[in-house]
Amino acid sequence: MAIEMTDVTLNYITIEAARRMSGLRIVLGAYPIPGPWRESCKGVFHVKGLSYTPVKSANADASDLAIGMHDTQSELIAWTGQSSAPVVAWNDERPRSNWLEQLHLAERLNPEPPLIPASSADRITMFGMANELLGEQGLVWLKRLLMVHEPLQVLAADDPQRGFFEFLGQKYGYTPAGAERSAVLITEILARFSDQLASQQAAGRRYLIGDRLSALDIYWAASCGLLDPMPPERCPMADAFRGAYGNRDPRVAAALTPALRAHRDFIYDTHLEMPIVF
Repeated sequence: MAIEMTDVTLNYITIEAARRMSGLRIVLGAYPIPGPWRESCKGVFHVKGLSYTPVKSANADASDLAIGMHDTQSELIAWTGQSSAPVVAWNDERPRSNWLEQLHLAERLNPEPPLIPASSADRITMFGMANELLGEQGLVWLKRLLMVHEPLQVLAADDPQRGFFEFLGQKYGYTPAGAERSAVLITEILARFSDQLASQQAAGRRYLIGDRLSALDIYWAASCGLLDPMPPERCPMADAFRGAYGNRDPRVAAALTPALRAHRDFIYDTHLEMPIVF
């Protein structure tokens, strides 16, 4: 289900309205930010051809976020027991806020094309590497720590923007030492993906697992944007966040190889909706 940027406010419904509905609903938020977990979820359901109703997760808009304000998410917490998007709701089943549960739901609702490999060995590799991207202390989590590190070092205590970064820091367990170590861990994860991609390409395969698209390719494409956002014509996003979604660490820059960037572009060009929509 494609959502045009110009129509995004009209297409999103409130949590209150979503709770009264049946069918497939996905709480995404309505901010012009390509969040990796959000884009991963959207990519899976897009490839599956499953139409859904997008739901706004909060009352705050992008300008509120840019100046450091955040919504209490009380409605989302009341419905799902937690405060993060994306959340997938199907009929009266429990809402699913975890990427792994969301993938399994999508596979059940439409088994074709399969995004989980049939081979046990490939499944173990895929889920292990996917966790290195989207799981706790995975690449996306670690990059969140780097995103808050510099602002919390330089912003004054009374700066109106500081509250937002303190909020993110508390959510992801920020410490200065943890942020310093994050860049090293990210480079290790990138090296593993680079090796996997090189091995696949040496065998004449275009994808990260097996010989066809899997969820791991989608997860990589979405997560890569947190280190190297595509240009505005391909990835429109709030200007205030484009810098935070980039990378200034030379170790990470060296590990994010041209081949890994090219694989991201190939997956978007071949399988995912373009430009990234919100």
